[in-house]
Amino acid sequence: MIAKLTGVLDSVGDGQAVIDVQGVGYLVFCSRRSLDRWGMPGDQVVALIETHVREDHFHLYGFADEAERAWYRLLTTVQGVGGRHALSILGVASPDQLTTAIAAQDKAALTRADGVGPKLAGRILSELKDKVGGISLGPSGGSAATEATSVVSGPREEAVSALVNLGYGRSEAFGAVTRAAQSLGDDAGVEALIPAALKDLAP
Repeated sequence: MIAKLTGVLDSVGDGQAVIDVQGVGYLVFCSRRSLDRWGMPGDQVVALIETHVREDHFHLYGFADEAERAWYRLLTTVQGVGGRHALSILGVASPDQLTTAIAAQDKAALTRADGVGPKLAGRILSELKDKVGGISLGPSGGSAATEATSVVSGPREEAVSALVNLGYGRSEAFGAVTRAAQSLGDDAGVEALIPAALKDLAP
């Protein structure tokens, strides 16, 4: 079972790369995010690998970091989400953004991925909403994991809805309201949360 490849990026294509390890080229399926982080052909790369072996194929899925691989594993536990769906989702949202999207129950953040419609996005949100708190997100995932386990109700949900009505994405609004609530305290009302969240969102 292959768990990691260290070598030279030989070539890249749409959702895939060939990594040359001492003269042997390994075809690795990967997200756009990982491809961007690996750089250009000729660059040295380290790819974390998830190996899929079936009767009709032997596929390697590669990731630039452990957080992305952990999310791949989590996403593929959802019925109807195969390897290609998972990579497509990881190509449009970072691990932190996915954590926030699931906590916010933001379908739109997932349907941006090729092949993910509203029905599948809803299933992902439903099945993973209680699981994201335990995922290993790496050094950058602490705050996102905290947000993911937050319960959005009452004034917070009202504030999120108000920001969505103003044109902000649900994940974006959820993150801003969560940060505002952390700053103002759990008892903050919607009248305080909205301006604080808008200040957080200001460029």
